[in-house]
Amino acid sequence: MNQFDSSWLGLTAPLNVVAVGGILLLLFESFTIGRGAPAGAAGTHGGAQDDRPARRGAGSLLGHPRAFLATVSLIVLALAAFLEVSVWNTVTAPQVIYRGMLVVDRWSVFLGMVFIVGAALSVLVAGGFMREHRFEFGEFYALVLFSTTGMLILAHAADLVTLFIGVEAMSLAVYVLVGSWRHSAKSSEGAMKYFLVGAFASAVMLYGIALIYGTSGTSSMLALAEIGRPGRPPVEVLGEPVFLVGCFFLVTGLAFKVAAVPFHMWAPDAYEGAPTPVTAFMAAAVKAAAFGALVRVLATAMSRPELTFGPSGWAVVSAVLATLTMSVGNLAALRQDNIKRMLAYSSVAHAGYLLVGVTAMAFAGAEARGPILYYLLGYTFTTIGSFAVVAWYGSRDDERQHIDDWAGMASRHPAAALAMTVFLLSLGGIPPTAGFFGKFYIFRVALSRPGLGWLVIVAVANSLVSVFYYLRVVSTMYFRELGREPTPIQSPGMVGSMFLAALGTLVLGLIPSWLVELASQATMFLAR
Repeated sequence: MNQFDSSWLGLTAPLNVVAVGGILLLLFESFTIGRGAPAGAAGTHGGAQDDRPARRGAGSLLGHPRAFLATVSLIVLALAAFLEVSVWNTVTAPQVIYRGMLVVDRWSVFLGMVFIVGAALSVLVAGGFMREHRFEFGEFYALVLFSTTGMLILAHAADLVTLFIGVEAMSLAVYVLVGSWRHSAKSSEGAMKYFLVGAFASAVMLYGIALIYGTSGTSSMLALAEIGRPGRPPVEVLGEPVFLVGCFFLVTGLAFKVAAVPFHMWAPDAYEGAPTPVTAFMAAAVKAAAFGALVRVLATAMSRPELTFGPSGWAVVSAVLATLTMSVGNLAALRQDNIKRMLAYSSVAHAGYLLVGVTAMAFAGAEARGPILYYLLGYTFTTIGSFAVVAWYGSRDDERQHIDDWAGMASRHPAAALAMTVFLLSLGGIPPTAGFFGKFYIFRVALSRPGLGWLVIVAVANSLVSVFYYLRVVSTMYFRELGREPTPIQSPGMVGSMFLAALGTLVLGLIPSWLVELASQATMFLAR
């Protein structure tokens, strides 16, 4: 472990490719496209552009100077996905590399595929949206790749220091993306709120890591999982108040990232204010990364029974957070007339359903982690697809984010209305969609464990409540007369993203067993 092994480069090839791709995109933007693009055709960091070239550019993938950057970013992500498949076939057992800082296992590889899918679908949505609203800038695609790099570091983290680096690399890029719509007051407001709350969460997490290191003498998840064994910190460490406070702070920081109640207050404003493709990226990929990190920490560094069970164990904390998050998220979504805020609170509620799986993991171990991975992948397709429809349906001067603005959509745009219906039914857990089986597998594992039946009942009741506000949008699209004539964005990338997301949502719902079996093979480093 103390000597460099060239095979480590192959094991971390997807991470390296995405990071290098982000750097190359910055170079392309700075030295080629940024200098050579005509003033009216290329975006200028939120500056005004000529209307006609921007409208023409929204209609083609390569008919705009910065569409080249989107294409390059998709190629980079496709290469990273290919390499992830290669690593999956290579790694049959977890491998700790870079002196214990990173681990490569099938859990991290599966999560990496989820991040790459989320980033690619978001890039497809982004180009047409930014050109339509006249704020396209080339660094957008580099920031998406840099944020994805942070997510991949999170997935591979074997040390709490690496975990923190991954969180910051992911978050810093997203802060900029949220505020990238410079001429939108809501975008600036959402970015400021997200940055302030995110900075506070990072400080809490870092303080927790410091307390854990100060009492145990290590930040390695391997060492923390083996407290009490020869050569490791003594078992008495587990009972020290300072150590327990450090664990609480660490989990609290991660709870901010997944938008669990009561740490969710930033989510509605940030989701509403951010450009819609960024909202999709945050709600899907960033949430998946945060949950991947949370599961890794709980299943390794905090896997000892003394930390898991008991009145102050994380199993109890997770159950309470799941109950609050599901209930508050769904009740708040019922009151929303803005579709982006409704989907934001829906995202909070889905964090609660995932926390049910995290709670079940305390009792079921590896049996619960496969359903969590399945849920995250299905949720990525569903969430990005729903926000893609929201982004596509609104034009430059009329975003049509009020639910009443969707009246009669099915009469003029039946394919888009059908896709949105599929996504909303999946979010509500209606078969045969990915969302139904995601909830089914998580609830089944929880129900099979004594003492968790009440939590499943609460989750099912919340799912029934959520169907009401999802069907409200569906009924508005199909059973109300068309109001103002819509002018959707003409973008092949957006249409492609909606189609791929709908296809993924239905395929995962129609034949779920193969993916659940694949997710169950995603063994984790030091898994209980």
